[in-house]
Amino acid sequence: MKITDVNAYVVVPDLGTESAGISDWQWTFVVIDTDEGISGWGESSNVPRNTSLLTAAGVRACRDELIGEDPANIEHLWHKIFRKYSYLGSRGFTTTLLSGIDIALWDIKGKAAGRPVYDLLGGKMRDDIRLYANGWFGGCSTPEQYAAAARQTVADGHDALKMDPFLEMNPRHTFYLDGQISADGENLGCDITAAVREAVGPKVEVLIDAHGHYNVPTAVRLADRLFTESKIGWFEEPLPPESFKGLKSVREQTKAPICVGERLFTRWDFMPVLEDGLTDYIMPDVTWTGGISELKKISTMAEAYFIPVSPHNAQGPGQILAGAHTMMTVPNFYRLEHAISFKPGYDSFLQEPLQWSGNKLTLWDRPGLGVDLDMDKVKAALHPDSPQD
Repeated sequence: MKITDVNAYVVVPDLGTESAGISDWQWTFVVIDTDEGISGWGESSNVPRNTSLLTAAGVRACRDELIGEDPANIEHLWHKIFRKYSYLGSRGFTTTLLSGIDIALWDIKGKAAGRPVYDLLGGKMRDDIRLYANGWFGGCSTPEQYAAAARQTVADGHDALKMDPFLEMNPRHTFYLDGQISADGENLGCDITAAVREAVGPKVEVLIDAHGHYNVPTAVRLADRLFTESKIGWFEEPLPPESFKGLKSVREQTKAPICVGERLFTRWDFMPVLEDGLTDYIMPDVTWTGGISELKKISTMAEAYFIPVSPHNAQGPGQILAGAHTMMTVPNFYRLEHAISFKPGYDSFLQEPLQWSGNKLTLWDRPGLGVDLDMDKVKAALHPDSPQD
């Protein structure tokens, strides 16, 4: 079997932008064709600022490296692309475009073998995938509104919720200024978290995403206050991702469990975090860190340190499926993130909807990822600047 073509399609999903506060979201789907009529698909999405258009261009720039190759040689092709860009920097942009290619190659391998991807990765360790819910609080701005939304989400079957309650920091998302928050902003965020905890009771996990907004003393103060007042399950990305020394300082001072990793790329970035005991949980992103191949390797590394893996998911259905197939095989899997508000968007590009049931996702026992893109719907939702066939 030989690869005959590689394409990338940037779509604009309908995610309920008014309620979710989303303005510039796109998803990049990768499709790889072969001379035996088997095609595979993956995802190389990224936000913000139209970066899915950049990753799509990057995928297409790899065409010459892939056409004519045997798609079964996933490890060889992974390194071929990863090392090609080592002088530019192989982690981040390169691993994101590589992720969609890698996922598509695993989809092809599964289809050719007649087995699900998780079967090729070692077989399933569980029958379904436990989830935690994000995106359940669209339009909320007061503790009372958050409490009502949390109550409804738990009633729908979820037992773990994530949010960023510090609304003052929303305009600074992806921008670090001084790492501080006002007293009013801090108090509102803590009041929101306390209201959610009271609404859902002690058995539901409440996870906090700090989005890397804070400096060391602010992160420590917020994490400790939320842990003491509301028994949060983790404080995620307390600092920007660049400083492991800073992360060590937070880790040594705070009582709250720490989760990091959505902006770490490949096993080499995770190695010092694991070796130096800088976190309680890791959250690699299968569409950013290098695809199914790399997520599996990072998870195996973390297993040696008894660190749970909870993949980050804030993009499209390829991210959900690739993460779920990998986690079916991982002993130290914790939970898979999903955005409740994105569910219609996930399903709108698939030939059939994903199989959700409360706090669990069930995968099909079918070859590859188990479901294909609906290419008519993909092409109908193309971004005006998306590359064309």
